Amino acid sequence: MFFGQHYHNVDKKGRVFVPAKYREELGESFMLSRSPDGKRCLCIYPMDEWQKIDEKLKALPGVQAGKLVRFMYSGAEISSCDSQGRVLIPQNLREYAGLEGETAIIGMSSKLEIWDGAAFRAEEAEETPESIAELARELGF
Repeated sequence: MFFGQHYHNVDKKGRVFVPAKYREELGESFMLSRSPDGKRCLCIYPMDEWQKIDEKLKALPGVQAGKLVRFMYSGAEISSCDSQGRVLIPQNLREYAGLEGETAIIGMSSKLEIWDGAAFRAEEAEETPESIAELARELGF
């Protein structure tokens, strides 16, 4: 299970450090993809989690499903960390998520999210304890 948040910079070669506690759970290789939730961030999925996404995508009906399948697969890469714990983020994915300088790596239970640091802080600033409490009530949590 992934949780917590860590801040690291993208280096000149487009690599970002992945904390050791996350690397162990990710395994040797993992899937790096654009987020499907409408946010300009990237997701890192362990391969078993990506398999679940693949199965859901294959089960979607209709032409509209093709848009989501195309979005997910055209923006996905099988990745791994180098010996220093860094993952190379391809240029097209860095551009999509606006990753320059500081990044935020966020644990999201079964996946990680990689955000531009300033964009994540702005996202967090939109939520208040009261708005989260209201959301929890709406969801029956």
